[in-house]
Amino acid sequence: MVAFLRLACHGKPDCSVCNQGYAVIADTAITYNGAMPRWEPDAAGRLHDAALALFTEQGYERTTVAQIAERAGVSERTFFNHFTNKRDVLFGQTSQKQKDVVAREIAACPESTPPLEAVLHGLQAAADEVLGAFRVPARPRREIINVTPELQEREEGKRAALAATITSALSRRGTDEKAAAITAGLGLVVQQAAEAQWVRPDEQRPLRDLLAEALSHLRTIIDEAPDDDADHP
Repeated sequence: MVAFLRLACHGKPDCSVCNQGYAVIADTAITYNGAMPRWEPDAAGRLHDAALALFTEQGYERTTVAQIAERAGVSERTFFNHFTNKRDVLFGQTSQKQKDVVAREIAACPESTPPLEAVLHGLQAAADEVLGAFRVPARPRREIINVTPELQEREEGKRAALAATITSALSRRGTDEKAAAITAGLGLVVQQAAEAQWVRPDEQRPLRDLLAEALSHLRTIIDEAPDDDADHP
């Protein structure tokens, strides 16, 4: 911006217009309502943190987009450049990335990999690449969702979309459509169980380890289930 003003005046260093313009720009850019500079990077991350703090302090319903933007030190226009609405702040950053990574890793598994193992591999990769950085905010986020019906509906939609992604990825590998859908459902059970443990204050293990543990528990339950064919020869 400064370079542009000096160029407009042919680069004269003593131009009073340039000097005055620079002073005004510097004054307005350095502070924004006492908050952070508008050009500071990671606006989406700061909006996420601001929203989470406000949702915790005063509740989801009472929080507005204007309040989130002000807390983050950006304009409402910047908010809408990153998110569709305040609900999207809690889901928009990770949902699509998680689906992309899971689908990519399932597709990359060798043909000999059993479907459920391929799903675990995809979920673990997403845990490492996408979700791991959000462990600390994941705890208050879960509490907010648990007491907000609107967010619970959005969470269900997110799970359904992930299940559809897994089903499609398995089908492309040659898994029968019905088996792919069942496997995707089991994958979601594993994901939910692992995440519930992951956000506990006393839990320190990474999500990828908890996913493997959850799958192990699921297999134990399935192995212990009675065999109906054994009772009906």
